[in-house]
Amino acid sequence: MSPSLTEERRETLVSAARTAIGEDLRSLVYFTPDDWEQLYLRGDLERGADLERFADNERLGFTDSRTYGETELGAYEFTIRAFSRGYVVRVIADDEGAFATTDEMPITLFEEVATALRKTLAEAA
Repeated sequence: MSPSLTEERRETLVSAARTAIGEDLRSLVYFTPDDWEQLYLRGDLERGADLERFADNERLGFTDSRTYGETELGAYEFTIRAFSRGYVVRVIADDEGAFATTDEMPITLFEEVATALRKTLAEAA
């Protein structure tokens, strides 16, 4: 477990993701540049996914967010990765982030998901 993440903070992040995504939420992972922790796994799924590989990849986002910074496109907000049976959405706020995996769902809902996670990360910092 990440020592910087309180139980209240874990619950707040899970609640934000579950509220925004609903039953389509598969998992939620909190991460920092050096560590990660799975906060949620839907009950019908088995543990055993290679989350370390996912977390290592999503932690590259710290570099991405600094690289993009403020461009003519505006500030970096979130990343969506599309797969044949679902999505990964990643949000980074300062030196921490979260990514959620989902079932198939309308892609337009991801702005709501990212906003909820970003707000929760920023409030708890």
